[in-house]
Amino acid sequence: MQGRTDSIIRTSAIVLLAIGCFYVLRPFVTAAMLAAVFALATWPAFLRLRSLLRGSNTAAATGITLLMLALFVAPLALLGVSLVEHFPEIVAKVQEWLARGAPQPPAWLKDLPVAGEWLDQYWHRVTESREELRAFLGRLIDPGRALLVGAGKAIGQGILQMTLAVFIGFFFFRDGEALGAAIRGGLGRVAGPMSGQMLGIVEGTVRGVIYGILGTGLAQGVVAVIGFWIAGVPGALALGAAVAVLSIVPAGPPLVWIGASLWLLSEDRIAWAAFMALYGFFVISSIDNVVKPLLISRGAALPIVLVLLGVFGGLVAFGFIGLFLGPVLLALGFTLAREWAAGGMRAPGAADATRDAGRH
Repeated sequence: MQGRTDSIIRTSAIVLLAIGCFYVLRPFVTAAMLAAVFALATWPAFLRLRSLLRGSNTAAATGITLLMLALFVAPLALLGVSLVEHFPEIVAKVQEWLARGAPQPPAWLKDLPVAGEWLDQYWHRVTESREELRAFLGRLIDPGRALLVGAGKAIGQGILQMTLAVFIGFFFFRDGEALGAAIRGGLGRVAGPMSGQMLGIVEGTVRGVIYGILGTGLAQGVVAVIGFWIAGVPGALALGAAVAVLSIVPAGPPLVWIGASLWLLSEDRIAWAAFMALYGFFVISSIDNVVKPLLISRGAALPIVLVLLGVFGGLVAFGFIGLFLGPVLLALGFTLAREWAAGGMRAPGAADATRDAGRH
């Protein structure tokens, strides 16, 4: 009886200690998970760098950390600085536009099917009436202000989370081999012979998602800068950085190139506005719709539909980190279900029990 009481006390103390540790570390859980994802995705590069630096873990971890700062923190910081710098310019443009009056609608607007005539009449009514114009802009001010405030808050939080993740990632790189051995040992006790396969799935999926997101974001940012520069949109580099950052969000890049198209339209540059809209739809967004699923599915060994469901569902369920957790969880579940359906999964002691039964 005394032994049972002691066991309950020990178990309760361990549970309370675990809960206390979780509450202490809870503000850093997201950053730690991001750091683990980035460390796993860039581990081969870390090993190559370490071999070049004569096996120094600290020097290699420092180099990879600086690379992560350049890849993840710098674009967000550039976007935040660009928003701060260009915000007064945007306000001045709006005030100038109000002072000179709204432009007349383009001639082709009336010829649009279904709603063209109504849009033309509404545009004339708004431009000819100051009250209508103020009412129209009033309906846009509050959503626009909320959008800018939300974007600034999201960018600030993203910079903080990324910076924390990079800081924690340094220690993951420096002590990663010991940490990996401990994880493999613990998973082996839980999953048995499936532990190696599960770790392989996690590794392949995380790298596939990272490469897909980074590759897509970089490609979209580059082609967006080219398109904005050709069309003469001001701040092409900052807008390209915004496209690269927003590429992690479903339907994020269209917010930028549609805005650029509308700006060109407001400047009466109708041909360039049409070019920007077509370029954004067929070039910028097609990269997101085609390249990202292919890159992720190659690393994750998942059907593309499950990749898309994992990315979108993970984003809704877990936030930013869900972009990586969603496909990983679906990949693990998909593989375990496939193994079970093929009869390849057994309980940890099933194989031994089968062998013992065969001996008798």
